[in-house]
Amino acid sequence: MINEKKLTVSHAPFWHDGSNISTRSYNIMIAALPAVLFGLHQYGIPAVGVVALSISSAILWELLMNVVMKRDISTGDGNAALIGILFAMLIPATSPWWLVITGTFFAVVIGKQIYGGIGSNPFNPVVLSVTILMVAWGSFFDFDNALKNYEFGFQMAYPLGVIKHAAKNPDLFNFPDIANSFNVLDMFMGKQIGGAGSTFGLGIVIGGIYLILRGIIRWEIPVSFLAGIFITALIFNMTDPSKYASPAFHIVTGYTLIGAFFLATEDSSSPVNFLPMLIYGAGAGIMTVLIRNIGVYIDGVVFGILLMNLINPILDKIRPKALGKG
Repeated sequence: MINEKKLTVSHAPFWHDGSNISTRSYNIMIAALPAVLFGLHQYGIPAVGVVALSISSAILWELLMNVVMKRDISTGDGNAALIGILFAMLIPATSPWWLVITGTFFAVVIGKQIYGGIGSNPFNPVVLSVTILMVAWGSFFDFDNALKNYEFGFQMAYPLGVIKHAAKNPDLFNFPDIANSFNVLDMFMGKQIGGAGSTFGLGIVIGGIYLILRGIIRWEIPVSFLAGIFITALIFNMTDPSKYASPAFHIVTGYTLIGAFFLATEDSSSPVNFLPMLIYGAGAGIMTVLIRNIGVYIDGVVFGILLMNLINPILDKIRPKALGKG
């Protein structure tokens, strides 16, 4: 009788490039470090508390789910810590402790573990969590009320909030004057209020370029995302400059830059093929400006990315025909 052996293989690709989850997670955290450190410097002890609580609670939620679902302990791969630090970067430095813990619960438990863990989540866990919090407790994301009058030693404003308010009240405010009062370069260098780690545009761009050069993320999604925002904002601005801000303004404010390099590029919830990546990034950028200009919410980045996460499986079916196929 022939002794048959069973050959077990996994799906393609079969060539391992030596990368692993922990290396990827730690590189993204390193890339986020300049923006995070700037936020800690800008907001002081409150920001330190939010970042520390966000990271530690995300790790604890991950550990708890590993135990409850009888899975291997995965806290060492750094993904839970990465979720914690990205979540902290998006929320105000004055966020109450329960909001931080609730947010990391939504991100780790609802956004990641309930779908089977890393790589199985259809939505970016951080984006999903922030979206839920914005819908449920939107007042905490009113950065002007949360930060401007807090004793941080500066008097700045949340540009998107000011512009949105001015556009809705043309009888009370001169929109062009208010829009021109914001210096694009100053905002890019962090002279604005916002999330605990999302205001320092230069630091975010440096981190994003680092990730692209290291091969952690692909350039197609960030570039198409920013292009979608720029072109859509330009159309609005050319249509009515007395009501809609310039493209440069939209690029350097809100969650735009952190969304381009750190949120939209999440592996499991974004496409892997060239054309789908361009469509995915551009679609999220277009939705961002539409929500900002004519929607209810002040910033549309997380909603735009979440929507494109939803249609990502359909987008990734767009691919060239195989060679020789009619």
